[in-house]
Amino acid sequence: MSVRVGTSGWQYRDWRGPFYPPDVPQRRWLEHYASQFATVENNGTFYRLPPRETFAGWRERVGDDFVMTVKASRYLTHVRRLRDPAEPVRRLLDAAAGLGDRLGPVLLQLPPDLRAVPRLLDECLACFPPQIRVAVEPRHESWWAGDVRDVLAARNAALCWADRKGAAVTPLWRTADWGYLRFHEGDGVPWPRYREPSLRSWADRIAANWPQAADDLDVYVYFNNDQGAAAPLDAVAFTAAVARHGRLP
Repeated sequence: MSVRVGTSGWQYRDWRGPFYPPDVPQRRWLEHYASQFATVENNGTFYRLPPRETFAGWRERVGDDFVMTVKASRYLTHVRRLRDPAEPVRRLLDAAAGLGDRLGPVLLQLPPDLRAVPRLLDECLACFPPQIRVAVEPRHESWWAGDVRDVLAARNAALCWADRKGAAVTPLWRTADWGYLRFHEGDGVPWPRYREPSLRSWADRIAANWPQAADDLDVYVYFNNDQGAAAPLDAVAFTAAVARHGRLP
């Protein structure tokens, strides 16, 4: 199995210096990023869905083994709140098709005030073709119920494991034959970095839940603590923690 580690986004001005060399122009940041990591979570698509041509342009700027995860538009998750999902899902997939074989999972991050409606979640997941992996990040505690877990498992959709300050803020359900983990805010110094013991504990959880012998399994890990270039620094540290388990980062 492989663990793909990256960050949530790549275009942050305060990454110049700590991560991006001063002599690399901003228009070449994606190329530099892709030389360091094998995946990125494109969270800009949450705010504005670009045309297919933009996705195709990103595809041409990264390597053959690079994967871009796409965060679903807030129009689907926050405006429609999963209701009538067919049109926004189709529009998302039509645009993201520009990535071709570089397209990774789609992330559905739900509003923190959206209470559980398993039927709406199932209807939304049904709009995605089977070859598209979908991760779901609920943020209201009403979603931590057996019928929600059943919907995710039936659709092979991954419950997004989420961390804040070194602790899990979601159940650690394994609902798919692949996994997804997001780090939002660390417990270390300087803020919002993560302490090494916290990263090691998450590497241990991944190793315990996904057997090494299963070569076709993937776990996607993204650091969303972008301030002060904490995300790429922690992603490098987490890659080392995963490698100690013999996983392929």
